[in-house]
Amino acid sequence: MYLSRVKIDVNNRRKTKDLDHLGAYHNWVEESYPGEVKAGERSRKLWRIDYLGDDSYLLVLSKKKPDLGKLEKHGVTDSAETKDYNVLLSQLRAGDKLRFRLVLNPVLSLSQGKMSGKRGRVIPLVTADQQLQFLRERSLQHGFSVNDDEVTITERGFEILKRKNRKPLKVCKAAYGGYLTIEDLDLFKTVLVNGLGKKKAYGFGLLTVIPGSLQ
Repeated sequence: MYLSRVKIDVNNRRKTKDLDHLGAYHNWVEESYPGEVKAGERSRKLWRIDYLGDDSYLLVLSKKKPDLGKLEKHGVTDSAETKDYNVLLSQLRAGDKLRFRLVLNPVLSLSQGKMSGKRGRVIPLVTADQQLQFLRERSLQHGFSVNDDEVTITERGFEILKRKNRKPLKVCKAAYGGYLTIEDLDLFKTVLVNGLGKKKAYGFGLLTVIPGSLQ
């Protein structure tokens, strides 16, 4: 696994004018793996946008290394970098308390009954209390725990996903930061690699930690 990052060239309108919805970012990520595009393949990739001060970064987790030139399509020249993610995974231990970042699509699926033959209605969870509860309920299922007083919702709102021949979709978003504790190492490594929640192809579900931050 590889974790890659590029600084988005927000001061260059020519390079970023097309980044006006989640699908555009998704396409940028996919195009950064030209070997897969050529072969007609599409492996799972997790990504999100991080904000550090006035700067914005595209962060991508993938099984293969991206083409750094392609990754800089909307980025600052020579800002793209890739690291071996397995190095980080090997440093983790059960009981570690680590700083984390995570962006989720907090929604609730309402069942219409097994006999209805219809998918359940999806309801966005829009309040801070609902979004914190959403994270708490899923944390232990994925091998970690969080305390309310050590987690902050850093961003809330909706993102737009444009779809061909369909109405644009508003996607609920909650960005979290703070500290977590690893409870089950195997489950935790799985969620780091596979992501958490829905809409993973569109910038949600990538959980990252800083090893050694509070050991």
